[in-house]
Amino acid sequence: MFMPHAHGLAVSASARRLQELLADRAKPGADVPAIDQRIWNLFGERWVVMFTDLSGFSRRVAEFGIIHFLAVIDESLRLFSPVIADHDGILLKTEADSLLVIFRQPDSALACARAMQTVTHHANAHRRPEDQVHLCIGLGYGDVLRIGDDDVFGAQVNAASKLGEDLAESGEILVTEEFRVACITPAGAIFQAHPGQAPGTSGAWAVLSGSG
Repeated sequence: MFMPHAHGLAVSASARRLQELLADRAKPGADVPAIDQRIWNLFGERWVVMFTDLSGFSRRVAEFGIIHFLAVIDESLRLFSPVIADHDGILLKTEADSLLVIFRQPDSALACARAMQTVTHHANAHRRPEDQVHLCIGLGYGDVLRIGDDDVFGAQVNAASKLGEDLAESGEILVTEEFRVACITPAGAIFQAHPGQAPGTSGAWAVLSGSG
């Protein structure tokens, strides 16, 4: 039987266990490598991490007001949520105009990112300039610490965040080197080296084109 409160219990239990281990780690004389390994054994998983951002947040808030921009954010969720679901993504959280999404498969994540940009382009064609959504996306892939369905932590998380929220321009998809290598059948996508530097990855790439 499904219990509505079970999800919250699972997440709090994971977070509580992590806090306990981190407290043990901080004690004098603690065997830090052994505790770190226990943490990875409990929470370590391999995921694709997607960070999205809406370009021009601060400028557009100043120009049109926060309520207008909240409406744009709400509309973007209506656009992207079905696309994410169709590509087997899990939306972990939203923070202001940013989304954190995880995927098991790099190819699915790339297809989702490209579909999100396509949906955005089609939607913007029928909107006033001030109502348009300008999407930036960053993708990373690797070992992360997943704490329930609350959050993920790791080098590729940091890299994807930097790419999506700071380096990507409107309509752009940037990926880490680790993500690019992990793609098996990227549906003809072309990757071009990107000059941006993102801690946590050995290189950054822009997704230029391809069918699919």
